[in-house]
Amino acid sequence: MRILITGGAGFIGSNFIHYWLKKYPLDYLFNLDLLTYAGNLENLKGVEKNKNYQFIRGDIADSDLIETILSEKVDLIVHFAAESHVDRSITDAGAFVRTNVLGTQVLLEGARKNNIRFHHISTDEVFGSLELDSQEKFNEKTPYDPSSPYSASKAASDHLARAYHRTYGLPVTVTNCSNNYGPRQHLEKLVPLFITNLLQNKKVPLYGDGLNVRDWLYVEDHCRAIDAVIKKGKIGETYCVGGDAEKSNLEITNLLVEKLGRDKNSIQPVEDRKGHDRRYAIDASKIKKELGWKPTVTFEEGIEKTIEWYKKQS
Repeated sequence: MRILITGGAGFIGSNFIHYWLKKYPLDYLFNLDLLTYAGNLENLKGVEKNKNYQFIRGDIADSDLIETILSEKVDLIVHFAAESHVDRSITDAGAFVRTNVLGTQVLLEGARKNNIRFHHISTDEVFGSLELDSQEKFNEKTPYDPSSPYSASKAASDHLARAYHRTYGLPVTVTNCSNNYGPRQHLEKLVPLFITNLLQNKKVPLYGDGLNVRDWLYVEDHCRAIDAVIKKGKIGETYCVGGDAEKSNLEITNLLVEKLGRDKNSIQPVEDRKGHDRRYAIDASKIKKELGWKPTVTFEEGIEKTIEWYKKQS
């Protein structure tokens, strides 16, 4: 199989490339990435010389480039490329609309013209926020209620992907995942930022009261879930992917402070983010029941692996 992976120099995309080439060494991967601040070819050490791997620097919103790549008999597009940092979307929403909405539409149109299977990677943030004291969880039927320009742009891209399936019959699947963590994540995100700050004996900036809750998913488990959907998922369907690990930001902060031998003085409370969603939680029963996937790495195991990876990079 010949696969176009967008955003393959980023966090989840690069982990997926490592995962896929190891499991399916006969497949050929095109990695299209613009190499913005969040893309890093260092994430692909060990695969750049693989005869079944090709890196292409370019923009997913460049329709001519997309058509050229897709003419290479691509069988599948796995679409990771996105602007994804909420804080950045608050200060520059336009970049998020261009990449996440227009870029996705250009890819979908290319897939339509060439009749290519399309798997779209999305987020649980499109569903909005849950109450801290509720038992509710997001599932595939949860109404969309995005809070930030980032989540609104991802919601739009989800709707486009499904619309291309319904209107044109394009073979599309979608996954909405919870917060990923693990090796190769950009330092702007909570887990790697806090780990690297603590390793350097710096303070960690904790938003507000720190009680915001997220479900945490180890990145390799996410790669396995995408694999399951690609291989066994039903065309036109959406699958929610979660790590069964709801943790508050304060819990994670305290855990990292303890594991890295620091004390509570390392925590610096900062002004809360605008429109900060209170809680995300994923009901992943559909992908578990239909495709046999479940997370295999506990949060405690995943954090240990992640700390060790960042220690080696420091």
